Amino acid sequence: MQDPNPLQGKNSPLRPLPNLIFASRWLQLPLYLGLIAAQAIYVYHFWVELVHLIEAAFGSQAALQQLVTSIGYKSTAPLTSLNETVIMLVVLALIDVVMISNLLIMVIVGGYETFVSRMNLQGHPDQPEWLSHVNASVLKVKLATAIIGISSIHLLKTFINADNYSDRVLIAQTAIHIAFLLSAMAIAYTDKIMSGMASNGRH
Repeated sequence: MQDPNPLQGKNSPLRPLPNLIFASRWLQLPLYLGLIAAQAIYVYHFWVELVHLIEAAFGSQAALQQLVTSIGYKSTAPLTSLNETVIMLVVLALIDVVMISNLLIMVIVGGYETFVSRMNLQGHPDQPEWLSHVNASVLKVKLATAIIGISSIHLLKTFINADNYSDRVLIAQTAIHIAFLLSAMAIAYTDKIMSGMASNGRH
C-alpha cells in the first residue's frame, strides 16, 4: 500500500544518534576557518612580493635582492637591476599565489556548501557561477583542474630558471605534472561514467 503522504517524515526530528552523527559535519567548520586564515596569509605574501617588485623597478637594491632570493634566481654576472627573466619569474610567482588563492576559495566555499551547510546564495548577484551546480564530483574535477594550472605555473618557472636546477629535478617536475594530468583525466572520465549511469537510471 502506497504511503498517502510521501512527504511525511521528511521534516520530522532525527533520532538522537543520527542527529549527533549528522551534526558532526560542523566539526569541519574550524578547518574552513583555518583555510580562510591561510588565504589571508597568501594575500599578505602577494602584496609583499608586489611591493618588492615595484621598489626594485625604481632602483632599490635591497628589494631586488629579496626578489632574487625568493625566486631562487642565480646569475654569473652581478645583478644590479631588474631584467626580463627576474620580472617574468616574479610575475609567475604572483600568478601562482592567485591560482592557489582561487583553489582555496573553491575548497572553502564549495566544501562548506557541499559537506556542511547551504549558504542560500540563490539569486545573490555575487554567487559564483560554478556554485549553482556544485557537488562532490564536480568539486573534485574543478580542484584537479586548478592543481594542473598551479603545476603548470611551477613547471614554467622551473624551465625559465632551468640553469639553477639539475636534470633530475626537471625530469621529476615534468613527470609529476604528467601524473597530475593523467589523474585529472581519470577523475573527469570517472565522473562522466557515473553521470551517464545516473542519467540512465532516471529513464
